[in-house]
Amino acid sequence: MKRNPLILFFIAAVVAAMLFAGIRIARNNRANGSAKGQLIGNVAPNFVLQTLDGKNLKLSDLRGKAVLLNFWATYCGPCKIEMPWFVELQKEYGPQGFQIVGVANDDASAEDIAKFAKEMGINYPILIGKDSVSDRYNVSVLPTTFFLDRDGKLIAREFGLVSRSVFVDHIKKAMSQGQAVQAQK
Repeated sequence: MKRNPLILFFIAAVVAAMLFAGIRIARNNRANGSAKGQLIGNVAPNFVLQTLDGKNLKLSDLRGKAVLLNFWATYCGPCKIEMPWFVELQKEYGPQGFQIVGVANDDASAEDIAKFAKEMGINYPILIGKDSVSDRYNVSVLPTTFFLDRDGKLIAREFGLVSRSVFVDHIKKAMSQGQAVQAQK
């Protein structure tokens, strides 16, 4: 069978374009900022989302605490790996002024999300996500985790599954920064 060189060239060009686009997207996602404005180093975009028990939680109400803000979904394998770590980290650092908040970026019902959270033993607030909030945080990969200092300033973010020690390092940094820390000294 003879192959048409024009078709092979076209396929090679399409593959090259896809690789180029993928590399650019990956680099943009790894950058600290976003096309919508710099996130890291600035106060986190505020939002109000509903908890699984129907109450509203406003992010800015957590000022004074270091916050780990985790965007996840029930179908996300890496999310299921890190959730037990978060349960442990909330127990360990919560008494020191630390709060984990999970944002379910899921098409599942609130009842299904609540059932999942109960099965995972979640001991921190789970919020029902909205596209508008995910867009403001430039969330394109699950899980995506942000770390806020006690003033609500974004100090770090991680895409995908990272080691537990990376979370611990960011938590310690977040807890040691902000005006609330200075007032305690």
